[in-house]
Amino acid sequence: MAKKPDLVVFDSETQQYDAAIKPYGTSASSPVIKPLNTATWRNDGVDRVNKQFKSKFDELKKEYEAMMEQFEYNDLVYNAKFNFEPIIGEVYYLYNDKNEESFLSIIQPDQCNFNYLGSFRLNSQKMWEKL
Repeated sequence: MAKKPDLVVFDSETQQYDAAIKPYGTSASSPVIKPLNTATWRNDGVDRVNKQFKSKFDELKKEYEAMMEQFEYNDLVYNAKFNFEPIIGEVYYLYNDKNEESFLSIIQPDQCNFNYLGSFRLNSQKMWEKL
């Protein structure tokens, strides 16, 4: 079988001329195929992804800061002096004595003259929650 010229669109598998069904131009007078400008789409995508990452980062940062605050409170209370076994769910009061040493007490701030640092409740996981 003789080869057809380049400007003739012929499918050798189906043995048919199929220029009319091609999704692109097949002659020199056809419109020029220009690549799409994807820069706008790409920039929009990058902007959205960056905003999503920043939002997630801010959430994680906020969670981390809350966890560190909780850690510091627990460290403060667990390192304070106390001569009793705290009961889960009860509220206790943290004070500094005259030597600037912290201690945990059941005495409320309006019933004493110590330097009041805060009120704390022991939760079921034995973690102190600042009130």
